[in-house]
Amino acid sequence: MRLAPGVEVGERGAHGAAISSNIEVSSLCARNARACACSNGRGAHAAHRCRQPPDEDALTDHRRRRRHRRRPLQAARLPRRVSGLRGLRGLLVVLACALGLQGPALPQTRLPALGESASQDLSVGDERRLGEQLMREARRDPDFLDDAVLLAYVQSIWQPLVAAARELGNIDAELDRMYPFEIFLVRDRSVNAFAWPGGYVGVNLGLIAMTTNRDQLASVLAHELSHVTQRHIARSIGNSSRASMMSLAAMLLGILAASRSGNADVANAAIAGGQAAGIQSQLNFSRDMEREADRVGFAVLADGGYAVGGMAQMFERLDTASRLNDSGGFPYLRTHPLTTERIAEARDRVLMSHAAPPQPTLLHAMMRERARVAMDTSAQALARLAAAESKAPLATDRLGALYGAALAQERLGNPARAEAMAAEGLRAAEALTPREPMAEQDWRLALSQARLARGDIPGALAPLEPLPAADRAVLLQRARIAQQWHADDAAAAAAEVRRSTEALQTWVAEHPHDAAAWEALAGSSGALGQRLRSLRADAEARAALGDLQGAIDRLRAAQARARGGAGQEFIEASVIDARLRQFERERRQLALEMRGAQRGNGRDDSRDGGTPLLSSRP
Repeated sequence: MRLAPGVEVGERGAHGAAISSNIEVSSLCARNARACACSNGRGAHAAHRCRQPPDEDALTDHRRRRRHRRRPLQAARLPRRVSGLRGLRGLLVVLACALGLQGPALPQTRLPALGESASQDLSVGDERRLGEQLMREARRDPDFLDDAVLLAYVQSIWQPLVAAARELGNIDAELDRMYPFEIFLVRDRSVNAFAWPGGYVGVNLGLIAMTTNRDQLASVLAHELSHVTQRHIARSIGNSSRASMMSLAAMLLGILAASRSGNADVANAAIAGGQAAGIQSQLNFSRDMEREADRVGFAVLADGGYAVGGMAQMFERLDTASRLNDSGGFPYLRTHPLTTERIAEARDRVLMSHAAPPQPTLLHAMMRERARVAMDTSAQALARLAAAESKAPLATDRLGALYGAALAQERLGNPARAEAMAAEGLRAAEALTPREPMAEQDWRLALSQARLARGDIPGALAPLEPLPAADRAVLLQRARIAQQWHADDAAAAAAEVRRSTEALQTWVAEHPHDAAAWEALAGSSGALGQRLRSLRADAEARAALGDLQGAIDRLRAAQARARGGAGQEFIEASVIDARLRQFERERRQLALEMRGAQRGNGRDDSRDGGTPLLSSRP
């Protein structure tokens, strides 16, 4: 395989098909590619090749170096510190490069014509399984953000887009059955959104913070959704075998386990330069794919009920911001190259649609500020937001800044000031025309949280009374209030704790993978003295976060407690037994898949002395 594509790794960024690039890791791939360009005789430029016939000693040395490069997980070293979802995105680039260690370099092939099905080498099931393994690790990462209010807002934009794609026929029956079409938030200040295998889309808080209306954010989500529905990931890496895909996930688990343990030596990886660069070129979205995602995404955006001008506005904002500040804070542009042609095409589509321009809303202004508060929790950043007094001409922007200041004041430990700001904001929001019910709800939640931080339990409950009890953010806030009240006065809080527990039980029955709800249920059940139910809920929370071993440990503790009791909780004990058997089966299946992937990648930990990939799960 030629190395020409690999030279671009450090310039264009890395991931395209899977993840936004980590510059340090991408540069590592590029350096390895350039370093071996002369030694393997297949360099990017003819000038790099030796013009004289090599002597016998040179040939021997050349063959020895080639044999050495084929040995997996020996030569190149990763940076010593790899942690967080930012590191995870970069690690995936390296792991995708490492797929080249399995055998001969992949030939340069034409992508399928646009609209054709993806390569059968990467089936929908394989892609879904790979995505699940990546998400299992991502959910346990500190940068994975489950902010009930902000996530609900992004989901309220995302779900109409998914429905529109389904209505337009972009999501066929197989994709609809196999893909979860799940969106998640990443605590990262860089401007980025990215598609992962299996129907998962991540959104950095930095992207939300830079948008001025919901239609701009919707345009990015529609574009990423189109990468998923058009199966661009599969088409980019479709030449890789199923074993290669599983090897990527297996190596990811091993490196993340090593990085969490603090043992950087375990995370060393050998990247054969020429093969790494060639595989990297397979991962970058092509310009044809970008244009297709723009075209399909535009139709999805329009059918989803959004102002299509948001796409052109977003392109223009990204282009202007990146030219004024080329500091690496816009990885979206490295993985989705923004050309003048794409900007012009977006403008032309808007003109031809005769659509109304996007309009600002109070809710988006508030969520933009919430993202800013959440993405940088340092005291200095919060102090700046808390002191901000917006003089923006639009009432929505002024109220958005006030909302951010109230949240920042509460986080800085000034609940009285936060309460005053939230009360002022709620009054102003209720006076707006037209009114925005969801914006008013989020003001009420902010007021409730400020009063809870001040220790005013009745005051914290009062703003929640008009709100729907089944709303997730309201449900979790009431659970926090009930548990704090129980800690202060168990007898007085008993009725509220019971109400909260019943509501949470209903919720998790319908949303069994909601880790935050299970954690809240564990706390409220414990407050009621229901120890078995509390342990089981804690186990379910660990499982939802991808920690199967943690879930098994808690269920075994619950079993031991049930055996030592009087048997009054027979039904709960039976459920615990059944769930324990299920989790143990899942753990065995995962271990088998990882071992199979290791064998497919030529790895033998018992032979090379490396740490098993599942070392973090005894």
